[in-house]
Amino acid sequence: MSEPQRRRRDPEARRHEIVVAAAELIVEVGVSAVTHRMIAARAGVPLGATTQHFATLDDLRSEALHHLVTEVDAGIDDIRAALQQRGATPAVLADLLVKGLADARALEADRAVVTAAIDDPQLRALARRWSDRMIGFLVPDYGVERATAASVFIDGVLWHARIHDEPLNIALIENALTGILGTETTTTSD
Repeated sequence: MSEPQRRRRDPEARRHEIVVAAAELIVEVGVSAVTHRMIAARAGVPLGATTQHFATLDDLRSEALHHLVTEVDAGIDDIRAALQQRGATPAVLADLLVKGLADARALEADRAVVTAAIDDPQLRALARRWSDRMIGFLVPDYGVERATAASVFIDGVLWHARIHDEPLNIALIENALTGILGTETTTTSD
């Protein structure tokens, strides 16, 4: 069975291909630059297929951004598992952050969601997910204030990596996180 025949018989697969194509383009060119024509070409579908499955371009962009959030969430789940296994120390956080900086696709997916949220209040909750979850991972060990400060610093490191040719080195990141979080956790005996 040829590819076009398979797609005609599976509208959900075609819809998914359109969403994935839109997500890839959002990462590459930004939300506002994406058009129906670009998405159709990337997905390998007729132009009308994009409007058949989505009432508006904004609906399609929104679905693609939700797809990107799912990708970002998978990375966050990996971080949570690593912190549970290795401990939420500044050294572990710095190591995970440096490894995360090496994943250009994930960085661009996060950037796309955050920058879209600046102009779209409905996307802000999605854009805050990463930071909110990171805070949640750190609160049990460091309390709300230090966990929030560490998350803000980590967000800054991620944005720094997007606009500089060289990322920050691991020693600088670890030292800064140690300064923010300290070496003791909030679990103390009374």
